[in-house]
Amino acid sequence: MPELVIGERRRDIGDFEVGRVLPFARRRMIGPFVFFDHMLPVQLPAGVPRSADVRPHPHIGLATVTYLFAGEIMHRDSVGSEQPIRPGEVNWMTAGRGITHSERFEKARAEGGPIHGIQAWVALPEADEETDPAFFHHGSDELPVFEEDGVWGRLIAGEAFGHAARVRTHSPLFYLHWELTPGARVTLPTEYPERAVHVTAGAIEVGGQRYEQGQMLVFASGAPVDIRALEASTVMALGGEPVGPRFIEWNFVSSRKERIEQAKADWRAGRMKLPDLDNAEFIPLPPDPGTPANPMS
Repeated sequence: MPELVIGERRRDIGDFEVGRVLPFARRRMIGPFVFFDHMLPVQLPAGVPRSADVRPHPHIGLATVTYLFAGEIMHRDSVGSEQPIRPGEVNWMTAGRGITHSERFEKARAEGGPIHGIQAWVALPEADEETDPAFFHHGSDELPVFEEDGVWGRLIAGEAFGHAARVRTHSPLFYLHWELTPGARVTLPTEYPERAVHVTAGAIEVGGQRYEQGQMLVFASGAPVDIRALEASTVMALGGEPVGPRFIEWNFVSSRKERIEQAKADWRAGRMKLPDLDNAEFIPLPPDPGTPANPMS
């Protein structure tokens, strides 16, 4: 049985609705995962306004990963990257000492179409918090995929079940996408001290208890976890070694409060470089940044 169940907190952000899972008051992180938003399925009309886009904004001290089930998002950043994010692909952005980027719905604006995905942030270990910013793209054909007995899985990042993803990470972790047919069974990796699953669609059973779309189940270290799909289900599994507590304000993550204050001052003063290919506008620092308000990584 899970030691904690976290439900999505719905947030209306204009053209989108998201289900925020992490951070949560009783569980701030799962391994190094410090932020987890479910972008709920939506059908965007052609001509969706530019106000739906996420204008250039900054990050420090983390890596971001946007994983889509449907749709396309155009990413541009301050290290010169311009890369569409498509279903099943990985765009892993290491912010380190500082990066800025935008995410825009250009394909949907031109053609209309769906958007559905997960936004996650991974805190960097203290030794790597000030690493150089970088961006890595991996196509769906570059990621390990496994299929057996009604289970289809893709390893997005890290290591699990003898597979290793090509995504460069900075601490031991795993991040999995499972598609389960009714009655299919999976088990969580046991080698990581912190583990969780998110029921992104459908319903599953753990320990004789039913759990449904929008719930994240957090499990104790070392305990075997057997999961059975009660219907066709999409499940995201994640976890890893903890990296220590983190401060989070707006889009900044750090082990040191004073580093976040410096990042806020740098952004306010215009000292962080904007994306070369998207520098005509940006999101100003909110008056009270608080915890992340922006669902896009």
